[in-house]
Amino acid sequence: MSLGHALRRIIEEYPLARLDPPAGHPLASVIRKGAPEELRAALAPIDGPFLVKGSPGRGSHWAAIPWLAVFDPAITTSATRGYYLVYLFPAHREAVHLSLAQGTVAAIRSHGPAAAGAHLRASGAALKARLSDFADALPNATIALGSAGELPEGYEAAHILGLTYDLPDLGDERRLHWDLAVAVAAYRALKARGGLDLPRSGGTA
Repeated sequence: MSLGHALRRIIEEYPLARLDPPAGHPLASVIRKGAPEELRAALAPIDGPFLVKGSPGRGSHWAAIPWLAVFDPAITTSATRGYYLVYLFPAHREAVHLSLAQGTVAAIRSHGPAAAGAHLRASGAALKARLSDFADALPNATIALGSAGELPEGYEAAHILGLTYDLPDLGDERRLHWDLAVAVAAYRALKARGGLDLPRSGGTA
């Protein structure tokens, strides 16, 4: 299996997999183990350390939006807080988004469900401006996940920058590795440029 093959499997098999319980399901194992292993292999040429996790959901419930994430342990080890790289699989189309994203749950806890989205979008816009030199390589200003709910909508709001792959794109393993290296560079640039801390004036650093 390769990174592209792992991503393709999740895209193609997830809709039908959700009709069965996740416990013991082969695709749940791909998301938790197989795909993270391929992502770790793709990250191997890049100096770490990196923590890689995949989530098909929790307990007996599939996630509305499964994810595969890369964390810098010095920043965060969880998708709930800080910022990280994540592959998100939309519910409404055969594609995957690679997103540099902010922690959604921490924003919901700090600002409340009603205000968290606006906070994340405002913060994301300022952080995007801070990373303007990556705009051409990671051009997605927004993402759509095609699923209602606090977490999917929070993931959309938490997006900073990234790109989207349709199924045919996933056959180009070299491109996937190149884009991942660029995304890691953006992740590290954000860390070097102040992370999520923004000037009170709203300018960039």
